[in-house]
Order: sequence, then C-alpha cells, then structure tokens
Amino acid sequence: MNQHDQQGPKQISRRDMLQRSAAAAIGLGAYDAARADLSGPAPAMRSHGPNGCIHLGVIGCGGRGTGLLADAVRRARGNPKLRVLAVCDVYEPRKQRAFKLVKSRHSGKKSDGLVYHEYERMLENPDVDAVIIGTPDHWHAKIAIDAIKAGKDVYVEKPMTHTIPEAKALRDTAHWAGAIVQVGSQSASNPTYHRVHEMIKRGAIGKVIWTRSSCSRNRPAGDWNYYIEPHASPKNLDWKRWVGWEWDLAPKRPFDVERFFRFRKYWDYSGGIATDLLYHALAHLAVALGPEFPDKVVASGGNWVHKDRDVPDTFLMNIDYPSEHSVFLMGTDANDKGLSEVIHGQYGSMTFGGPTLEPQKAFAKQFEEAKKRGAHDVPMPDVGDHMGNWLECLRTRAAPNCNVELGYRVQVAITMGVLAYKRNRAALFDPKTETLKA
Repeated sequence: MNQHDQQGPKQISRRDMLQRSAAAAIGLGAYDAARADLSGPAPAMRSHGPNGCIHLGVIGCGGRGTGLLADAVRRARGNPKLRVLAVCDVYEPRKQRAFKLVKSRHSGKKSDGLVYHEYERMLENPDVDAVIIGTPDHWHAKIAIDAIKAGKDVYVEKPMTHTIPEAKALRDTAHWAGAIVQVGSQSASNPTYHRVHEMIKRGAIGKVIWTRSSCSRNRPAGDWNYYIEPHASPKNLDWKRWVGWEWDLAPKRPFDVERFFRFRKYWDYSGGIATDLLYHALAHLAVALGPEFPDKVVASGGNWVHKDRDVPDTFLMNIDYPSEHSVFLMGTDANDKGLSEVIHGQYGSMTFGGPTLEPQKAFAKQFEEAKKRGAHDVPMPDVGDHMGNWLECLRTRAAPNCNVELGYRVQVAITMGVLAYKRNRAALFDPKTETLKA
C-alpha cells in the first residue's frame, strides 16, 4: 500500500488572513474570499477522448462516499478505459475499508488503491484525472475548487456547497478552468424531466404558474441517526481536519463522535432536510422548468417530533422566481406521506409518474390545441445515468445533466430557504448581481 500522508497543510498567508477577516465581517464566511482570486493562468484540463483511460480518486469514504466508490469500482471492472486509482479519508477505518474495496473488486494492479489522509496530496498526483467528493457539505466547495485548480474534473455530492458565496466561487472557478462538474443529484438524469422540459417549451400546459414537490420519510429515531462506531477516537479520527479548523470551515468544537457520524443533524455541516432531501427535488424540477435564480424565498417548520438535532424535522419552503412562477417544497422525517409532484400551468397540470396531463376546464380549447401541435407527444430522451453521464462528459467536454450552472441556481434557492428559516423572515436575492439582499 502506498501512503502519502507525510506533509502537513499548507500555511495560510497574511494576505489570505486579511481577506478572511474582511469577509467574515460582512457575513460571507472566511473561506469564500480567500478563494476568489482567479487572475492567474487556468490549469490545463486533461482531454481523454473516446479511448483514453480515466483515473479517478474518491475523497470522503463514509456512507455516501463508499456508495459512489463502489459504483465507480463496478464500472471500472474489466473496463480498460476507467480505473479507480486513489481514495482519501480522515478516519482510519473508513480509509482502510475503501482501500480493500478498491483492491478486492478492481483489477488488482499494484498501482491501484493509493491511500491518502490529506486530499491535497491526492490532487498533487498527476495520474489522477478527476475526483468524486463524498464528504460532509461544509467541505464540498473547498475540495472541489482546489481540485479544479489542480486540473481535475469533479463529481461532487449534493448539495453543491454549504453557502451561497461558496457556490458562486465554485461556479466561477469551473468556468475559469473549463472544468466538468457534475452535482450528485441523481434524479437530474431521469429522462422524464428532460422530456417534460421540452413539453413545457412547446406550451403543453401553457404558462407555468406554480409547482410542488416533497421528500418525506418516517423513521422512529429520526433521519441521520447513523451507527456510531465504538472504536472511533482521536487516535484514528483526525477531528481538527474533519471540522476544518485550519480553514475556518466550521466552528471549532471538542471531539464529538455524534457530530462526526451524524453530521446532517447539525447546522455547522449541513442544511438538514433542505440540503439532503429537497435539493434533489428542486434539481430535477430545475431540469424540467429551466434553471433560474430565485428572487424571494420563505420557509417555516420546526422540530415537532425529534429534539436531538439543530435542523428541523419538518421543513417547508416557497420559492418565487423572476419569470413569475412559484415552487413549493415540503419535507419531513416524521411522516412518510408526501405530496404528489405537480407542475401547474394556466391551460393544464402535469402530475408526475407519467407524466399525466389534465386540462383546466376554462382552457380546454387551448389545451387541445397544444396537444394537436405535438406538445404532449415528446419522445423520452436518452440522457444516460448520472455517473455515466459525468464520465461521458469527461470525454466529450459537454455540460453534464446537473452541471455547475444548474447546481449553483438550485443551491441559491435551497440555501435561501435555510436562511429564511433561521432568520424567521423572507430571504431576498438579486439575480442580476447574484447577491443576497440585506
């Protein structure tokens, strides 16, 4: 086994420290300003073509990260055009499990299964072409931006980032470098939503007025109370690096296995239902409706059942868009009866599961006219599965299904919902300047 864990984190310059202090003073977050400088030459992104071999690294090997790793290993088995080369985690048992997964299910080459403790060392490896990021939310932006600056393409789990300025920084960095970024919201690759997008463009239901969706579950202990491994300790878990003390990614706290294994329950590292569940719903709706920045979001809810967490167990948000339609999203982990997903237009409504189209009585004529024009008869497109779509885009350099622009717009709306809930007032956004209003 190869180990590249010798060097410590790079030192922060005085200039960066001053930038971070200024950013913190206006509420942007220390990390955001420190990563804003894109004035230098962009890295040369690697072109793989149809026959080149893509070498992947996986950063963050917890539950979701291991799932992504297993998927990549499965795709690489017997495929000379794809290899899983490296894994990285700050918790030793996860690191070793990931290493064994690569070695046991892959080709068995001696060069497969490089193991890293610090992801920066992985990014220094010229053989790694692209990375899959499965860390907690508060690390997504920093690792993704650092990866792009190192010339790597990125698959980053949803949510795209933890804050709005981070999302903008990631979008800007990806465009600057020409990087391929796929956000891991798998339903954005459901062909139904791509078909619906074309139907709406053709006027199948007239002007879109409002849309609703939900994600609901009901587990006795509440969501995200994952198993806490009894042997986890400061001896095998790099707590300071996981929290992100060196970069002010989250508040400094003493070692806490509850927060490590169940991070989605805490605002420090997650947005709860909004970022874990409702990001999925809004991402595929953004495919169907077209990605757009919101201008107003309101939110409500609370911890009606589960009191062991910062984030609410029931969360509702309403998003208003400048194109004059609204999206209502609801999520709870205390009742699994959700809302049917519906897009309502002036001429008719579109219920998913088909979709099934139903006319408005007052506009039955216009509804039928749209049907005669072929607006209802759009064939189902072939958009590929989500990971496969990203891998194909690494070769073609085309924009993936949940690309950085779509992911950014979804992140703005979702994070505005979190802010509206925490502040107990509407969150407002200026799409022209891409900034939150006071």
